[in-house]
Amino acid sequence: MSAQFQGPQFQGLSLELEFPQSVALYDKYADAQKAVDFLADNRFPVENLAIVGTELKLVERVTGRKSWGTVIGSSALSGVSTGLLVGIVLALFTQGNFLLMLLVAIAIAVVISIIFGGLAYSMSGGKRDFNSVRTTVPSKYEILSEHKVAAQAREELAKLPGARAQAFE
Repeated sequence: MSAQFQGPQFQGLSLELEFPQSVALYDKYADAQKAVDFLADNRFPVENLAIVGTELKLVERVTGRKSWGTVIGSSALSGVSTGLLVGIVLALFTQGNFLLMLLVAIAIAVVISIIFGGLAYSMSGGKRDFNSVRTTVPSKYEILSEHKVAAQAREELAKLPGARAQAFE
């Protein structure tokens, strides 16, 4: 049974490595990218490598206070986009005044969106009275290699300018 780094597949490209071994660990993605670029420049078979973000952290950036005004405004904006989409679809498949159909669809969607947005906000009981954006970011970047070329990759990376100094940090 082979141990594999299971990754997604994109257009037939597999992100799996058989028996992956750690070759190097970097604090910044740019440094990991520089290391792989160095290996590529030195004719190393880079198709046997993967850069993997590790030690994941959830970062939530608070963007503002939530109030009735912001809830109604964002709900109305959401309703406009939904109504525009529904209005265009209706206009494509029915006969009649295109502009009138579009405006009625937008108006109905805005009202419904404001009602549901306001209802959700009132039921929240004051919890999460702020807007935010979330993202997941890695703290480290590890270069993994197929087991058959891992030692060669480590040897080549030892020749990378500054590699000896980095070993003593």
